Amino acid sequence: MHTPSRELQAALDAAQAAGEIIRSLYQRNVQVRTKSDQSPVTEADIRAEEAIRRVLTERFPAYGFYGEESGQHGIDGEAVWLVDPLDGTKSFIRDCPFFSTQIALLRGGRLVLGVSSASAYGELAWAEEGAGAYLNGHPIHVSATTELQGAIVSTGNLKTLTRSTAGWRRFGDLIQRVSRIRGYGDFVHYHLLARGSLDVVIESDVNILDIAALAVIVREAGGTFTDLSGGTVDLRTTTVLATNGLLHEAVRGSLAT
Repeated sequence: MHTPSRELQAALDAAQAAGEIIRSLYQRNVQVRTKSDQSPVTEADIRAEEAIRRVLTERFPAYGFYGEESGQHGIDGEAVWLVDPLDGTKSFIRDCPFFSTQIALLRGGRLVLGVSSASAYGELAWAEEGAGAYLNGHPIHVSATTELQGAIVSTGNLKTLTRSTAGWRRFGDLIQRVSRIRGYGDFVHYHLLARGSLDVVIESDVNILDIAALAVIVREAGGTFTDLSGGTVDLRTTTVLATNGLLHEAVRGSLAT
């Protein structure tokens, strides 16, 4: 197994610290408040991010930090941590284990490592640029599916896609051509994609903090991860087309024509 760099080890340790807090509050009657963007936040979100930031800033005090709850700090620097302490807060509130901690490192504008820790679900995925992707300590790789008719597609947030009649029609046409359509959402379908259990993930409404770590994991597992138009993932990214690589252009072309 790949020996983690100091940065990756810090991210893994931070995710573990967050996971302990999140598990201690899961399936408890935690107070929920609504943020200005109408998304929910709980004590678990806030305390988990505080724990993550404590670990990361202690070991790398010069790095910037962009957290879901605390906002942007020093993000114009060469290296910036991107953190969603509890991605899937709505699932957490409803006692559904489809939530995770997401930690990524952006260096020179490029995502170079990612940790996706789903403590209640029992999965820990990580990757570092040039070193492959791992799930629960084992190396993983995307599928070898080459034809759309054999592909399994999973979707997540699709509100923006559904607002466009043409976009919705093209998505419907794609569904008719693939083997199976599912909606696993959140970290789940990206883990499945990276380990070869499905072939395509499509989302039209995401935040970079939701997907930064997962983009590295999918890429290092041999897949391709872009926005829906094929663009590189960056801080402004709001859509996702993630595939095993072999199907990427076929799916992108189907959604764009």
